[in-house]
Amino acid sequence: MLIQLTDQPIDVAAVLQAVQADGAGAVNAFIGTIRNRSTGRRVVRLHYEAYDQMAVHQLRKVAEQAVERWPMLQEVAIVHRKGTLEIGDVAVAVAVSTPHRAESFAACQYIIDTLKEVVPIWKKEEYEDGTVWVAAHP
Repeated sequence: MLIQLTDQPIDVAAVLQAVQADGAGAVNAFIGTIRNRSTGRRVVRLHYEAYDQMAVHQLRKVAEQAVERWPMLQEVAIVHRKGTLEIGDVAVAVAVSTPHRAESFAACQYIIDTLKEVVPIWKKEEYEDGTVWVAAHP
């Protein structure tokens, strides 16, 4: 299991490599990137802040919950960025491997949806005319 919070660019190939397993017939990944528009406004860049120790703990907990829910999960990898990110940068990479595709899709979606709800990582969008904290939770 690869769980990481980093201020460095995410190596997507390394995340995919981390979930390789002989019993896996399916590898599914979600790669979240920084887009240039949000709520009708032009985004210049994003800033992510995290409560590091708790964020890593919660990321691991989400991965463990996925393994409990889908016992056929072979491997799980979650890497999330913090700091200032530019348009096109990878903000989060989630990858899972399973014997079959249905479980792989479901587990990957569960992980990204759940981490956005429970992990203490906060996003501030910077626009041409100001900044806004987005989805300030948990």
